[in-house]
This record gives sequence, C-alpha cells and structure tokens, in this order.
Amino acid sequence: MSPAAGTWLAKALFWTSAGTIAATYVGFPVALLVRGALRHRPVRLDPGATQPSISVIVAAHDEVAEIGGRLDDLLDPAHGHPPLEIVVASDGSTDGTNEVVAGYADRGVVLLALPRVGKADALTAAVHASHGEILVFTDANTRFAPGAVTALVAPFGDPEVGGVAGDQVYVDGVDEDGTAVGERAYWDLDRRLKVAESRAGNVVSATGAIYAIRRSLFRPVVSGVTDDFITSVSVIDQGQRLVFAEDAIAYEPPARSGGDEFGRKVRIMTRGLRGTLLMRHLMDPRRTGSYALQLLWHKVLRRLMVVPLIALLASSLALIGRGPLYTLAALAQVGAYGLAALGLASRGQPLGRKKVVSVPAYFVMVNAAALKAIVDIARGRRIDRWDPVRPGGAAQPAAHVAGAATSDDDADPATVAA
Repeated sequence: MSPAAGTWLAKALFWTSAGTIAATYVGFPVALLVRGALRHRPVRLDPGATQPSISVIVAAHDEVAEIGGRLDDLLDPAHGHPPLEIVVASDGSTDGTNEVVAGYADRGVVLLALPRVGKADALTAAVHASHGEILVFTDANTRFAPGAVTALVAPFGDPEVGGVAGDQVYVDGVDEDGTAVGERAYWDLDRRLKVAESRAGNVVSATGAIYAIRRSLFRPVVSGVTDDFITSVSVIDQGQRLVFAEDAIAYEPPARSGGDEFGRKVRIMTRGLRGTLLMRHLMDPRRTGSYALQLLWHKVLRRLMVVPLIALLASSLALIGRGPLYTLAALAQVGAYGLAALGLASRGQPLGRKKVVSVPAYFVMVNAAALKAIVDIARGRRIDRWDPVRPGGAAQPAAHVAGAATSDDDADPATVAA
C-alpha cells in the first residue's frame, strides 16, 4: 500500500470512528433527553383499580451474610408498603442461608430449598410457588428505601403498564475504590435518561435490584442470559409498557475491588449480549417503533464502542503530523487513557476516588469488559451459573461456564467518557 493510500485509509477510519463514537455517546443521549422533554405519554391510573396482591421474589446462593438483612428490610413496617408474599429460592446454598430464611417462616416468608440449578431456574421456581398478581424482583444484597414497593406498584393502576423499573442507587463506601466512584457517576446519567425514556414511552429494561411485572406477562427465565433484561423486555414483547418509577429506590453497595467489578461486568455483558440476540426481533422498528432504536443503542452500540475506540486511537496515532486536528486528537486520547491508568493504579486510594481519574478508569474498565464479552460470544462461551462475590467477603469459586474449554471469570459501558 502506498503512503498516500495508507493516509487516506487512516483518515477514513478516523472520521468513521469519531462519527460513530460521537453519535453513540453524545447524539443519541441528547436525542433521548429532547424527546423526553417534548413528548409526554403519562401513566394514566384507573381510579377504580383495586390494590393488587404482591409477591416479592428473591433468588439467593450462599447469602447467609445478607439474606437476614434483606428479609428484615422487606418486612419492616416503617416502609409503609402493602402486605407482601415473600418467596426466597435458595439455589443450592450450603452456608446457612436456608436456616436463616426458615427462621422467618412464622412471618410468612416461603423458602424454596433447591439443589444448584442456576438463577434462571431458581427464579422460575419461585414465581411458580408464588401467588401475587404483581411480581417484584430484587437481589439478596439490596435494601429498599421507605415507600419503594408502593412507588413501584403504583403505575400498574394503568392497564397499559405491564412492567415497572425501579431506581438502583449505589451507596457510598468508605473503602470503595475509584471504579466504584466512576460507576456512580455513570448511574447518575443513566437515571436521567431513564426518566426521559419513560416519559416518552418505555425504558429499555430494568435492573435486577428492583423491578416488577404483571404475573400474566411472566415467561420462564432462559439460562445463559441476564434474567432482569429478558424478564423485563418480555413486557415490551407482549405489547405493554415498561416504565420507570424514580421514587422506587433500591440501595446496593458497589464492588469494592476493581477486579471483582471487572468480572461482574464481563458476566453481565456476555449474558446481556446473548439476551439481546435472543430478543433481536424487538430491534425491528416496524414492530416496536422508537423502542427498537433505544434497544439497539443501549444494548448493542454502547457495548460495541470498544471497537471504534480502538480504531480511533490507532488512526489518530498514525496521523500524527498530518494535521493539527489529528495530532490534538492523539494527544487527547493518550492523556485520557493516561488518567484512566492512573485511576486504575490508585484504586482504593484518595487519588483514585477523584472523578478526574475515576470516571476514565471506569470507562476503560467497562470497555475492556465489553471487549472480553464480545470475544466470549464469538467463542460460544456461556455463563449459566456463578457464585457471588460480596463486598468484604472472600472470593467465591469461578463461574460455571458452558461452551468453553475452560472456566473463566456481571451494566453497560458508560455513556460518559449507559
């Protein structure tokens, strides 16, 4: 290839990558916010609707350190929610989780002591054992804000609403590392986008910390995909709305270790991409309208941005000296990735918690996780079961993997830099 042809190819790669990145990280979020401001599709409550019965579904595997606090939180009368049926599906727990849950039987908590079947089958079994008209899903390490369940269930007074996504908030941790600080910055923006999406029609999907659907819309959870995604988008697939209740707040601790969080992101994105492939028919605008573009952006484009990011860096470096714009772009990227490296190297230290390094560090971490997830999908790797790593706890055995020769090591790449 001649030098002139190489320069032309590098410039074409630069501008294609830059345009794709700008559209994904800036153009589409701005369009969502504008659309949410201009178009309002309110939740219309039926004044004659009666209070539906509610079942709370919790899947737990070796959660002895968390499950008692989770049940105390759900049963706390100060939260002011309606009566709840609580079903805990213990997925092969051997650490005393079953004994703790059994101690709440006199308070109406139902224990399903299952063999190790994986979260998908555990959730499906718990739903089949429950009776509520509304199914509320949550995690074992989550805590609800007062009034969260009431706020989550209220939109079901609109017969067009089939699912409600709550608001996941990461609590501050005195010993968290910089990537956790960066993740909170990401979720702050993601929350504003969800408000805009819901005002105009539908949010893309729900977070597993707090969401609810009508029992009539529940489908058995598929293994190898993200359960909260596949369960919540099935509401859209069946022609009903999935809205966001910003007052339904769930608190979760961020991962303290960047290594723990990287593995969690890889797991979420590998399973999330598989779920998106399974539900790819929802990306047909003839079927779902503007939701198709939302899903494409949230679950595909953002997770594939690592490819144009790499291409932009490579083409910028190749074009140094070919014009001030290319040189400036190369220097800016090197500087940003330098800050990310500093943030990753200083995790757990005061410097690493400053946003100037924590946000780039988080951005790099999730895009590195996205790259690994893409490779995992290409290799046919599946993650059907995993063992949780809770903050302050010891690392658990590696995830159970199907479709790969060996076992490897759970969220989206950030919109800043959902």
